[in-house]
Amino acid sequence: MSNSVAVSSTPVLVVGAGPVGLTAALELRRRGIACRIVDGLSEPPQYAKAVGVQPRTLELWEAAGVLPAALDAALALRGQLVYKDGALVADVRMQLPPDMPFGFTALPQYETERILADTLAGYGTVVERGVRLTSFTQDDTGVAALLDSGEEIRAGYLVGADGAHSTVRKGLGLTFEGAAFSEEYMLGDVEVDWSLPAGHAVRLAKGDDLLVAIPLPGDHRYRLTMLAPPELGTPPPADGEIAHGFEGGRRPTLADLQTVLDRLAPEAATARTLRWSSVFRISHRIVDAYSRGRVFVAGDAAHIHPPTGGQGMNTGIQDAVNLAWKLALAVRGEAAPGLLASYDAERRPVGEEVVGRTTAAARGDGVVIDPDDPWVAVRREAQLLVGYRGSPIVGPPAPDLPAGAPQPGDRAPDARGLRREIAQYPLRLLPLLGSPRHTVVLYADSADAAAWIRATAAALPSGVDVLAVVAAELDPVTGVPTVVDAEGEFRAAYAATDGSSFLIRPDLYLAARTPSPDPAALRQALALSVMEP
Repeated sequence: MSNSVAVSSTPVLVVGAGPVGLTAALELRRRGIACRIVDGLSEPPQYAKAVGVQPRTLELWEAAGVLPAALDAALALRGQLVYKDGALVADVRMQLPPDMPFGFTALPQYETERILADTLAGYGTVVERGVRLTSFTQDDTGVAALLDSGEEIRAGYLVGADGAHSTVRKGLGLTFEGAAFSEEYMLGDVEVDWSLPAGHAVRLAKGDDLLVAIPLPGDHRYRLTMLAPPELGTPPPADGEIAHGFEGGRRPTLADLQTVLDRLAPEAATARTLRWSSVFRISHRIVDAYSRGRVFVAGDAAHIHPPTGGQGMNTGIQDAVNLAWKLALAVRGEAAPGLLASYDAERRPVGEEVVGRTTAAARGDGVVIDPDDPWVAVRREAQLLVGYRGSPIVGPPAPDLPAGAPQPGDRAPDARGLRREIAQYPLRLLPLLGSPRHTVVLYADSADAAAWIRATAAALPSGVDVLAVVAAELDPVTGVPTVVDAEGEFRAAYAATDGSSFLIRPDLYLAARTPSPDPAALRQALALSVMEP
């Protein structure tokens, strides 16, 4: 690159200021890592594109300080009504397993982006808009990125969260294997006057004709999705072009949407107050690698698929959370060998599963429900079953545990009914684990617990947080943050026994567990991610 351009530096450059890029930047700033985030659009888009926010995302937002604003702006999803040929064939009311701390919500993507950007700005980082990445090169020491403003940025690492048509993905030379659906769809953000209950998604079908209405915050407001009529069609994509997202053809009018409602609605229904609309295409594709060298892709830059179940944005947000804590350690020079490589090892299998599952559902297979455990499907759609067993940075499976007990690589379960001295109200576990660092949780239900908890805590590296959880009849441990498992929920959720120890990652996954106090084993498990000073 030319030496005549202005050159600046940053530890991490994030390209793309959608939910994924904003999450990456926010998670870096939470850990004290400076970064820049650029986006080619001069203004944030005001589309209700991705709408569903999964319970796992809410857990991560709670740790990041995003949750209160998100809950204020969101709408609780209460169920789904399915009509076929004008007759109601399914009335699904949203029921949740008792251990889930959050339900399913609807939040327009522009609100998600606003909330994330506002939180990020609180750390002093603002999106640089109207700025595009044009090219980049990398070597063993960093990435040289050229912007269309003429500025060259020397970054330690580059994160491409720049969507389905990603410049970063193309610059890396990654393949993006898959195919496009032949159908074109149209979206509309409208208010619908009908008597159907609020907070319910509505699916209307007659033969191959289909309309899906997802409720949005507001009075009778919905995002409608339906097949686009031929007159709104756009030319097929050229060979090698990615057909995914909004197309540049005519925008559907209110009359276009009303025509479909007139055909499919089970009662007289009127659409009004059109906020925006678009024609769009859907593809299913995934990259052959999530990173090369110091450059990474996340979200739609790495995987695209049908919007079935609202999995896409949430999967991308989890990509960003998984990557950011690892990048933070790398920037500080504290990352263990192989830590950054674990991003691909952990997240690409997740992307492959989501692409396969949503594509199958879109082609008519639907959501698979286990009749012996219907909660499995709920937890899967909530993204609570995403895990990393067998990852190179988690410990080995623990033997002799009851079925369903969390193993290394699994999501760290929540637990309620915890008590803490002074606080006159019960606590939940996950907010106590929301540190940007690893946390070691030590459980005891014996009288001699205090001694071994203090000894274990003292033997751990200074870069981890420690939390003691003790049975109801025990006193808090002096010198170690302690909560009392007053209702026994922690013991049950973790299959904990006296002396059990748990290493929790910054992204709220279980990295290791030991059946007895073993500081050496915990340090060994931590060393898979973090180099000791």
